[in-house]
Amino acid sequence: MLREEDDIFRSNGSVRKRTKAPPPESGKKYRPMGDIMRTAKPACPVNEDYYSYIRCEQCRSGEREDELVLCDRCDMGYHLYCLRPIAVRVPVGPWFCPSCTGGRTVRRFPQLQKMIVDFFRIQQLTNAPGDEELRAFHSEVRKRRRRSMPLVRHKKMRRILPFTPSKDPKQRLEQMCSLATALTALQMEFCNDLTYMPGMAPRSANKAIYEKGGMQLLAKKDKETLEICRTMYRRGECPPLIVVFDSCEGFTVQADKDIKDMTFITEYTGDVDYLEKREDDDCDSMMTLLLATNPSQSLVVCPDKRGNIACFISGINNYTLSRANR
Repeated sequence: MLREEDDIFRSNGSVRKRTKAPPPESGKKYRPMGDIMRTAKPACPVNEDYYSYIRCEQCRSGEREDELVLCDRCDMGYHLYCLRPIAVRVPVGPWFCPSCTGGRTVRRFPQLQKMIVDFFRIQQLTNAPGDEELRAFHSEVRKRRRRSMPLVRHKKMRRILPFTPSKDPKQRLEQMCSLATALTALQMEFCNDLTYMPGMAPRSANKAIYEKGGMQLLAKKDKETLEICRTMYRRGECPPLIVVFDSCEGFTVQADKDIKDMTFITEYTGDVDYLEKREDDDCDSMMTLLLATNPSQSLVVCPDKRGNIACFISGINNYTLSRANR
């Protein structure tokens, strides 16, 4: 019979040394569960009065409890409309307040011309409208406005103006860089058109005949304005806007120069999906695309994976406490 210290020969002739089991580690001693249960203090029962003392950390009010969310880490409460950015509905799953999540670090997009051109898929267009054509367009609009007509009719005849991009190339590069930084930080892809993805609404679902009450058509001059702006976007001339990041408000948009009233800025883009499939979606920037007579055919634009600057100027971050109390 072999002893523990004897060698053991394997069938292939190799030798393995039999070793003793290591001694148990000497360290912290654990108490039996029975002792812990006997000495543990009873927990307070959770009832309706348990959360009666909860107040919003921002406005210090406990009213509108249905719009008050509690942090899953510190139990602090916040109203949906007091958060920055605004939360449009009670979050699904765990939620942590701004204090527990901490400041988010946003990496700046490289300010390189080639990378910007590739990111926004800028094209070199030979037939793009130049400065002379834009000036002629604005001149024609001003002439129409000077015509004598009743005030009410004058307001109805107002036309949309194309945006005027910044003349300084460095300034335009800064504007596009800020948008690229925001999109990459949110893991979004830039897209300046509506996108129809598999599993969502098909392109055939977006038809004007489905709109409840009919769809308003753009005037001929407004269509021209829209095409001019689309062309400027394709050749890398963006509206004079810059995206900024605030630790409390998130990504917001600021004007980089004066913008005239009735100026077209951008189209709202993103993935198209049915409204009934997105009723419990957490995307804060969804916008109605088609309000159909049949509710099951209503569509929304969801810029959570693909979109442009419109998802940062949708009004979510412009919500103020005074408006919330109205």
